[in-house]
Amino acid sequence: MAGVNMLHTFFKKVSRHCATRLLALLSCVCAGQPASAQAPDYPTRAVKIVVPFAAGGPADNYARFMGQQLQAALGQNFIVENKPGAGSIIGTDFVAKAAADGYTLLLMSNAQTVNESLVTKKPYALLKDFVGIAPINYSDLLLVVHPRVPAKNLSELIALAKSKPGKLNYASSGTGTPYHMAGELFKAMAGIDITHVPYKGSSGARTDLLGGQVDLMFDAVTTMTDYARAGTVRGLATTGAIRSDILPAVPTMSEAGVAGYESTIWLGLMAPKGTPVAIINRLNSAMTTIVTRPEVKKQWAEKGAMPLTMSPLEFQIYLERDVIKWAKIVKLSGAKPD
Repeated sequence: MAGVNMLHTFFKKVSRHCATRLLALLSCVCAGQPASAQAPDYPTRAVKIVVPFAAGGPADNYARFMGQQLQAALGQNFIVENKPGAGSIIGTDFVAKAAADGYTLLLMSNAQTVNESLVTKKPYALLKDFVGIAPINYSDLLLVVHPRVPAKNLSELIALAKSKPGKLNYASSGTGTPYHMAGELFKAMAGIDITHVPYKGSSGARTDLLGGQVDLMFDAVTTMTDYARAGTVRGLATTGAIRSDILPAVPTMSEAGVAGYESTIWLGLMAPKGTPVAIINRLNSAMTTIVTRPEVKKQWAEKGAMPLTMSPLEFQIYLERDVIKWAKIVKLSGAKPD
């Protein structure tokens, strides 16, 4: 409980001082942009969206959706290219080294903000080498167990884990990903010892969970809900502050016994630092239009995803806050790179 109180106090402090710090930072960033950074004709050729995660997961699916919508809105191809590995670091580094011309973009999640503190030796620094374009959406995670695990609810799972320290394992899509950190936060707040089994992507982790090779997993509600409804896995709790609209009978982690627990997954787009402001603004405007369309909001809501809209400045501040938040959670949980 002390750890939960520490987090609450910390988040209040972040809210008070982070905006001032980021405004100063962004003033420097904007000052470094070329005065001629006008891009009325952008894009004039195909744009690449690099997904630093394996195909088939939420990040890949929403990258392809956004690519199709941006292509329709801006009149050029938006091509998705998967570059998974090292918990998103390989693909992220590829974009960090790309030309800052708006033609190579990064589909990112809170995996990148986690890695700023979890992985100290990286070939890039997120807030120095990238600029935020816009968020896309967020969704809760769902804690599920394979049916062979003899736990019908979260309390029984915690009791089982405490009776067999280190024997239960949980799958994730890789070190530093939201699935990994959700598991580490669960371990720290519930006081249990379960073993992390990292995969190169969420699809492989999900497949092995369904096959019974691993015991449990935190997965996005957008991809795991159908399996839970079918009884292929047993859904024990969702990770948001309130119950998920698509799984109203499933309690939150906090309701089910881990008071104060909250961990979600969100997605967004970034570009290499130095990308002209006009390009950033044009992409932000197009993305905002797309994610606020009634039919898109309805389609996503049916899968458990909620659109996020922010200006480039607001998104940059959001990124800074998320880096600080996860640094605190990494320290609290004791998570280490695998």
